[in-house]
Amino acid sequence: MLGTAFNYVALRLLGEGPEGGGDGAVTKARKWVLDHGGATMIPAWGKVYLSVLGTYEWSGCNPVPPEFLLFPSFLPFSPGKVWCHLRTVYTPMSYLYGKKFVGPITDLILQLRGELYIQPYEEIDWNKARHLCLKEDLYTSRSIAQNLLLDGVHYLSERLLKQWPFSKLREQALQEAIKHIHYEDESTRYMTHASIEKSLNMMACWAEDPTSDAFKFHLARVPDILWLAEDGMKTQSIGSQLWDAAFATQAIIASNLVDEYGSTLRKAHEFLKLSQIQENAYGDFRSMYRHISKGAWTLSVKDHGWQVSDCTAEALRALLLLSQMPAEIIGETIDTERLHNAIDFLLSLQSKNGGFSVWEPARGQRWLEVLNPTQAFGDVMVETEYVECTASAIQVLVLFKRLHPGYRSKEIEVSVANASSYIGDAQMSDGSWYGNWGICYTYGTYFASKGLASVGKTYRNSRTVRKACEFLLSKQHNSGGWGESYLSCANSVNTLCVTYLFMQFPDTSRIELPLLLDGTPGKLFQKVSFPVNSLIVSVTLNREFFLTANHRGLLEDLHATLCII
Repeated sequence: MLGTAFNYVALRLLGEGPEGGGDGAVTKARKWVLDHGGATMIPAWGKVYLSVLGTYEWSGCNPVPPEFLLFPSFLPFSPGKVWCHLRTVYTPMSYLYGKKFVGPITDLILQLRGELYIQPYEEIDWNKARHLCLKEDLYTSRSIAQNLLLDGVHYLSERLLKQWPFSKLREQALQEAIKHIHYEDESTRYMTHASIEKSLNMMACWAEDPTSDAFKFHLARVPDILWLAEDGMKTQSIGSQLWDAAFATQAIIASNLVDEYGSTLRKAHEFLKLSQIQENAYGDFRSMYRHISKGAWTLSVKDHGWQVSDCTAEALRALLLLSQMPAEIIGETIDTERLHNAIDFLLSLQSKNGGFSVWEPARGQRWLEVLNPTQAFGDVMVETEYVECTASAIQVLVLFKRLHPGYRSKEIEVSVANASSYIGDAQMSDGSWYGNWGICYTYGTYFASKGLASVGKTYRNSRTVRKACEFLLSKQHNSGGWGESYLSCANSVNTLCVTYLFMQFPDTSRIELPLLLDGTPGKLFQKVSFPVNSLIVSVTLNREFFLTANHRGLLEDLHATLCII
């Protein structure tokens, strides 16, 4: 519902009529929205966006109180202890919610009110709509206790905050929210943490003052998140220029083709040096819940300003490898002090369990996930440690200690030992590691294996590495490569892409599919006639293939799981 309703509204705002769009796209989207209960079924974040637009009512949103930003730091649930992405999303949301801001109600907005719902707009029970969410959008269900808490804030707190003197508290909270929004904008040169935050911060700046310089500065940085491809223009979460450059540089160095790619390496070297953050965020950054960033690298470009552990590790590793090459090829090497700054930043992100977090130290308690308000995302409440970040950190710390043994040598040695133990403890029974920042078990196992290899662990001397190798070999395709479905991430089960199935069984007329209807074996089908894009394929540990129709209509028709034996 979130994607369909948003795209429908976007097409209408861009000038398409109710029956417009290529191949009837607008009509089809509207039919889908209405067939699935209308836009009242959109998840919580969608409700906020539509409320700002004027095509939904704030009374149909669960509370997003800006007073949260006033919570003292000693509380377990305070702004500095929640995940930075959640904080930077909910701060502008809370500002918009606190002001109950709504844009101009134009004729088009009135038309959309009539197009998005299965009943007349003025007859919608907005209070009931607060808790509605289409099951296809629902990734994390709210508990009864969480709904009771939201109801309490909605019925009691929100009413009190409209009355003096409690209204003064709301005014103070709104001022605190917009202060954090402006700080985030200025410290990221209006790129913000990611594209969701950018759209919300832009709306908040508009709500404060549509003629402000802040809003104009935001407009100037919109192209940074646009991506033009062969199928049209879209918005990306954020660029990955630094990440791509660091890995491409390491790959070229590993290829022993330095003579052929010397000029490329020189340019990459300059980009990597220029991209390092050389100062912390301005002012009292800790009061803005920001961690140190001096010496770090971002995912994209320096302007972005948000420090990232594995991006720092991979960029630093590339620079250390380049530093061993002749100056006439790669140019002047980076100052040693800047290398030290990078090491300081990395070590600041290691937790007591040995793992490395991404943006900030892991401060919050994992139980806070029970308060997850998003409905569409999981594990978003607090920062935590990640195998990939830890493995990248191990590799660069080992390399740095070898090339620069005089700086924090003992601390690095202890850090590497603890990080290696963390990776070993995180291995799953089948030899794999779950990958959080890529798809998924192949990705996590690749990083973990490289990290362990950098500390001397091999197939011969490490049972952990042997299990990892056996896992990777068991998942190799006949083509020689590896591939995995995004569904591995959501289902926490190693899942193959459907293209691999048809590569293994290209003549689908010879595949026998025993139909299991409520667990009862049925007749054998001699031919598969389902379209490829309606199927997903997962692989269990015993290597049986399971097909599950990724199409609601198909599921309703079959009420079954198709097994390929």
